Amino acid sequence: MINTDKKILAVIPARGGSKGLPGKNIKPLSGKPLIGWSIEQAKASEYIDEIFVSTDSSEIAAVAESFGIKVPFLRPSELATDTSPSSAFVLHTIAYYRTKGQEFDYILLLEPTSPLRKKGDIDNCIALLEEDSVGVVSLGEVHTEHPFIVKTIKDNKISPFIEGAKKVTQRQELSKAYFPYGVAYLVEVSYFEEKKLFYSEKSKPYFIERWQNYEVDDIYDFLCIETILNYKKNDIL
Repeated sequence: MINTDKKILAVIPARGGSKGLPGKNIKPLSGKPLIGWSIEQAKASEYIDEIFVSTDSSEIAAVAESFGIKVPFLRPSELATDTSPSSAFVLHTIAYYRTKGQEFDYILLLEPTSPLRKKGDIDNCIALLEEDSVGVVSLGEVHTEHPFIVKTIKDNKISPFIEGAKKVTQRQELSKAYFPYGVAYLVEVSYFEEKKLFYSEKSKPYFIERWQNYEVDDIYDFLCIETILNYKKNDIL
């Protein structure tokens, strides 16, 4: 059970320079900008103490502020490149709050590209925290992209992606595999500062449903997510 004395900072990262789908973080999605979904979901939490939108874009910052989230500064350009590690801007955010005399026990990373969160997902994830864990990570079961099924090309020949993988004729024969989706990454600040990792074998899993296994990388992901959201709004799914 979560200790309500623990302070949680939710960080929503939103770069302006997306190449797969330009402007995706503020692209209208089923009635609101993509980032607006994550902001509203974070604001509905009973456990989050502070919400911070990390962006290098004044346009994204303006959209965040229209949802009631002040953006005190834009992310430095060196922390907003295609190759900048996510850990760098989170550490920068922690340092910013320290200059204001604010300390947090946990960082909750909410990827705006994973808007398919159920009501209560965030708080249910936080409630899984235990004394012997360093955090919680959302996991979705892999289906058609199972690592024992996917292939690679070597010398123009199709080969198993995992060398030595057993031959599988039916997916049902496979053991379950999971992918960490951006619904929620919750990590202890002290552990993150030491390891610069959002999750490890010491993290607790939070399992999401099949329809939540989407992240916006390109227009095809976007259209799939929009269709799901529209179906959910109309109680079809």
